[in-house]
Amino acid sequence: MHEDVVRQSATAGRVVLWEESARDGAQAKTLMSADFRVRLAVEQGRMFGADGPRHVVFAAGFPAVCAEEFEAVRQVAAEAEGAVSVAAVCRGTAADVRQAVASVRGSAHARVMVVVPASEAMAAVMTHRTAREALEAGVALVKEARGLDDRVAVDLCLADASRADHGLMAAYAAAATGAGAGTVILADTVGGQLPSEAATMFARVRAGAGDGVVLATHAHNDLGLGLANTLEAARAGARVLSSSWLGIAERSGLVATEQLVFLLSRRTGHTGALLGEDGEPWWTAPDLTRLPRIARMVSRETGVPLTVTTPIVGTGVGTISTGTPFVHPRLFQPYDPAELLGTEPDVVLTQLASARVVTAVAARLGHGLDRVQARAATGWVKEQAYRSGRAVVDERLFAGYLDGLRAATTADAR
Repeated sequence: MHEDVVRQSATAGRVVLWEESARDGAQAKTLMSADFRVRLAVEQGRMFGADGPRHVVFAAGFPAVCAEEFEAVRQVAAEAEGAVSVAAVCRGTAADVRQAVASVRGSAHARVMVVVPASEAMAAVMTHRTAREALEAGVALVKEARGLDDRVAVDLCLADASRADHGLMAAYAAAATGAGAGTVILADTVGGQLPSEAATMFARVRAGAGDGVVLATHAHNDLGLGLANTLEAARAGARVLSSSWLGIAERSGLVATEQLVFLLSRRTGHTGALLGEDGEPWWTAPDLTRLPRIARMVSRETGVPLTVTTPIVGTGVGTISTGTPFVHPRLFQPYDPAELLGTEPDVVLTQLASARVVTAVAARLGHGLDRVQARAATGWVKEQAYRSGRAVVDERLFAGYLDGLRAATTADAR
């Protein structure tokens, strides 16, 4: 049987990211080209060096969508091999399973994820069966997929797990693992869980399924709780954690990859609180300075903007516009963006600017200001912001003002 490095990592207590931006991200009305999917997979894997396949499962796509999607998955499987573990995702039908296996066959650390409904409501809609019948069919599909190619690992995703019976899911998670499943994903498909509910679900399913089952998350963000729910699942023992760059996915998205990686890496105390005192999430710690660059790359490809309030990788990270944060920046931020992310601080001019901030920006533009000039320039900045209706004042306009101020000062001196 082929080595399942994802299962090995999870059972050793290490964290594995299940990256969904190319697959579930399509539900966010984005479309990544095949070439870009390869580039993203490789870049994400490089964050962990040679341990990329042990820390990243890259869901390359859904081959059943069309011939072009099948070929895109094939390309990722062929060209991102060795950087990550590449997965194809499929519905719970024999034909889809065969197609998914074919799309990744031959790639090192290849996987397929089979999606089956776990709740009665979802089973009735998706399969016209009961939840038990749908889950039994899922176990059979795991066996079939393993029989097609035992070098391709198989994962079973239980859709709508958040509204399903915990005992039933535990029983079939154990059965699926016995049939050869590497991981069993509990999906909050509708994004409706509270953190306490996520914690209870993972704890109960894990207790009922036994230690041999590797549980994974798939938490949608419809209530803004996807990250909190994922962290609660990790506290309950889940080690394969679903996410997507910038959080792109169906409706309100998933957990943002950059946020999850950062939270699990920045401080030992945080990691211990989530994974236990002796918890060590990585074989090789990720290079966090790659996070902003990859996020910008994804933003350009998908058109999903990085905003001033986007955590970790947004345009507001490291920016300063007022006096006290300018003088004591460490007092007003939970981490040093330059030290951890390579994001250098940026002082910007807004209607909130103090004379110190204005003087610093002027110095950067090659102008030294005395106290009188600083007071005048500060007044100009505030007036300009309110006149334009935009908080951030264009530095080119400010440079022009300073040139005029210098000329006026020189003339007065004469």
